[in-house]
Formats: sequence, C-alpha cells, structure tokens
Amino acid sequence: MGRESLNGQRADQWTDLCRALSRGMIEPGDAAPEFTAPLANGDVSELSLASAVEEGPVVLAFFPGAFTSVCSHEMEAFDDRLSAFDDAGATVYGVSVDTPFAQNAFREELGLDFALVSDTNRELVDAYDISMDFAGLGVHNLAKRSVFVVDADREVTYAWVSEDPGVEPDYDAVLEAADAA
Repeated sequence: MGRESLNGQRADQWTDLCRALSRGMIEPGDAAPEFTAPLANGDVSELSLASAVEEGPVVLAFFPGAFTSVCSHEMEAFDDRLSAFDDAGATVYGVSVDTPFAQNAFREELGLDFALVSDTNRELVDAYDISMDFAGLGVHNLAKRSVFVVDADREVTYAWVSEDPGVEPDYDAVLEAADAA
C-alpha cells in the first residue's frame, strides 16, 4: 500500500473516530468505526474491519482483560458456539486492551479457535464509547463487556453493553443477530 493510500486510510479512521466520539456509544443502525489493529491469531498479524466484513458479518466481543475468570468464561462460551457462528456466516473476534502477545497466551491457555483484536492504544474502546475503570485496583480505560454485530455494509446491527463486568451477554441473542446480519 502506498503512502498516499495509507494516509487516506488513516484519515478515514480518524474521521470515523471523531464521529463516534461526538455521538456517544455506538447503537444499531450506526456505521461501525473503521479500524486497523493487531490481531492475535497464534501469530501476530493485522486486521481491518473493512477487510473482515468482506467475509460476512463480524461479532466484536469486547472484554475487560485476559486471564480473568469472567472473561475466560465468556471467551470459552463464544468458542463453544463457534460452529453455530460459522453456520451463520459470521466471524467472531474477542477485543481487549491486552497486548497481542498476552492475547496469544490467553488463546493458547483456553484453546480458543478464534482470533483476538488488541486495542492497546484504546482506539476501539474510545470509538465505541465503552471505557470503564477498576479505580480501586488502579486500572483505567478498559473495555466494558460488550458485543457488537457488524454486517457486510459495516452497519452495527446489534449492540449490547454491560455496566457490570460480571454480567455476560445473551449468547443466543448474539447468534440470532449474527444470523440475521
């Protein structure tokens, strides 16, 4: 990709981020903010939302942090339903602020068969307006547990955000949304 294309792509991402920040949390019917981020898939590569949705609907399952009990259970629950998401033509990605190296270790420990998106710079957390703090632990600007389904036109068709990090999504509702996208 030439420098001119890369600058154009970065400008588009910046525009999407500014729009998202000005309107608040992403809701169904909104355009999903474009991103390019590190992808932990056993190796470390790069994922852009635009290329991901070319294959069909995308499920972005945000979680606060790797190696925690509820996050582990949530990612395992998505992994247990992965064939159903595949049948729906949807691709599942977990998203957290952890480094891709930590995410790969997390994937390996849990035996996950889907990739995780690393948002260490917190662009996605900010763009989706889902930042939370564990102030008592001194940990700030993590992702709220949330799920967004994005269709092939990059439109958000489903959004679920929990204010309580101990609450997991309704996996059947997420699957229905992915199947309908």
